[in-house]
Amino acid sequence: MNVSDKVILVTGGAGGLGAEMVRLLASQGAKLYILDIDVTKGEQLAHELTQQSYAVKFMKLDLTAEAEWEQVVATIVTEAQRIDVLVNNAGINIRKPIEEMNFAEFNTMMSVNVGSVFLGTKYVIPVMRKQGGGAIINTSSVCGLIGHKYTPEAYTTTKGAVTLLTKAIASRYGHEGIRCNSIHPSTVDTPLVQEMFKDPVKKQQRFDEVPLGRLATAQDVANAVWYLASDEASFMNGVALPVDGGVTCC
Repeated sequence: MNVSDKVILVTGGAGGLGAEMVRLLASQGAKLYILDIDVTKGEQLAHELTQQSYAVKFMKLDLTAEAEWEQVVATIVTEAQRIDVLVNNAGINIRKPIEEMNFAEFNTMMSVNVGSVFLGTKYVIPVMRKQGGGAIINTSSVCGLIGHKYTPEAYTTTKGAVTLLTKAIASRYGHEGIRCNSIHPSTVDTPLVQEMFKDPVKKQQRFDEVPLGRLATAQDVANAVWYLASDEASFMNGVALPVDGGVTCC
């Protein structure tokens, strides 16, 4: 799958799933920009990968600040001349059911999980239009496809919004060569999830819902991004791609 020399931006790319995406795409010859508010992790990852002769740069960005998005995109275009792929990966989950969550917490989740996708997309579209096309990949969730009973309602709301925002962008801008797709991971095996699995009931719940009988790995998710960013996915547009071992087919 060819992503060689593509200029790719990954939000929330300093750690977790984002860092795995950055490592994989960089190893395949892409030019990566890590966009994250965590300076320490972002600079560490960029240093690690540049030491391996990969083209990676960190840029600090508050993903909910419109003025910062405008400036960062302008800087990248000046440096790299183009933006081929935007991966809107950043997201948070305040793990409270609707009866316990206050409205400020709900708005915080909407601002990060949906607002960052809105802003990133807003500012890369003119760049992609001018250069004749590009790809936008949004990290949603199985919770953007189903009402997942183990997940807070607010998180599901945000990911459902990302799913339909993806399709709206795909339908409006596809004729300009701008593709927009979303990926939908189920529970991913991360240190945070392993901490949650200290509760044996929660652990059994998550394993029981996956027909393939295991959790997703960060590599599974990164592979989906690699495909959608590649030349081989040139006819994929408006797709909601589950990376879930079959959770959403049950």
